[in-house]
Amino acid sequence: MPPVPISPIKVGHIDDVQELRKTKPRTIPQRFVRDMTERPTLTIALPPPQSDVPVIDFSKLSKGNKEEVLSELFNLATACEEWGFFQVINHEVDLNLLESIENLSREFFMLPLEEKQKYPMAPGTVQGYGQAFVFSEDQKLDWCNMFALGIEPRYVRNPNLWPKRPERFSETVEVYSGEIRKLCYNLLTYIALGLGLKEDVFEKMFGVPVQAIRMNYYPPCSRPDLVLGLSPHSDGSALTVLQQAKGGPVGLQILKDNTWVPIQPIPNALVINIGDTIEVLTNGKYRSVEHRAVAHEEKDRLSIVTFFAPSYEVELGPMPEFVDENHPCMYRRYNHGEYSKHYVTNKLQGKKTLDFAKIQTKNTN
Repeated sequence: MPPVPISPIKVGHIDDVQELRKTKPRTIPQRFVRDMTERPTLTIALPPPQSDVPVIDFSKLSKGNKEEVLSELFNLATACEEWGFFQVINHEVDLNLLESIENLSREFFMLPLEEKQKYPMAPGTVQGYGQAFVFSEDQKLDWCNMFALGIEPRYVRNPNLWPKRPERFSETVEVYSGEIRKLCYNLLTYIALGLGLKEDVFEKMFGVPVQAIRMNYYPPCSRPDLVLGLSPHSDGSALTVLQQAKGGPVGLQILKDNTWVPIQPIPNALVINIGDTIEVLTNGKYRSVEHRAVAHEEKDRLSIVTFFAPSYEVELGPMPEFVDENHPCMYRRYNHGEYSKHYVTNKLQGKKTLDFAKIQTKNTN
């Protein structure tokens, strides 16, 4: 994980939302109440006909005949270009493993608060238990508890934050992360082919990729219309893999054509989204998409998220294949470690962190 900020950050009192729910189920502290412009609209409207996020059948890419492979590569390229989000079915990650990580994540969040607080997320950092991306005493808070760990390369790990309970938690995270890593490598191969690039271009470019896992737990909220489970943001990764726990309400929403569209989970599917890194490399052909999470009045929700990104040592910028007179270069070259540091030391605020890499164009009259 990127270095810890040197200056002490004052974040004020942060209520643990699970404890709030237990002790004051009807109370929403002011720090969680969003400004009117940010509040979610929770009316159950019929989604527009084309609002279903694309579904990619991974088995057609990995085991299909030539026709199936070409057809699914086209579907994948279309999903990346038009949506920036897609659900993957038949992804070859063991379903028992998905069930295990889900059960153990839930068990962790159900531990007594004092047990979870043995693994605190220090202000300004993104590993441990607590709330990430909080940088001031008056910043609005998300209706969510998080637990995050750096996975790869090994030096990003903080061994003190790997929990002893529940049993088998750490070893299951290890196995799960290895399987998700394989899936990310494979997906990047197919994304490269869909872009007309060599299949190993991203693998060679990324060096030893950085990988992290974060579990998000959203308790029920008596006033889901006033809060957000997770603030709108795009991801600083290359790819993000989201597992939504079974039986939970629809909580993930993506910004499509200026409308927040809910993602209906498909059982045993994984949700993939394009991160800022791929947007920069493709010079905006594939864009990272703003997304957020909303709370539910009666049901809790659990998600398990993996972030897969280039090595911190890598220099990134738009690939020459995506820059020409009709597509001028939109992003400068930068060091990915510097971008990661910038990302984790700023609050989640739409796609604002990507301004770090944008070339500012001057208006000429």
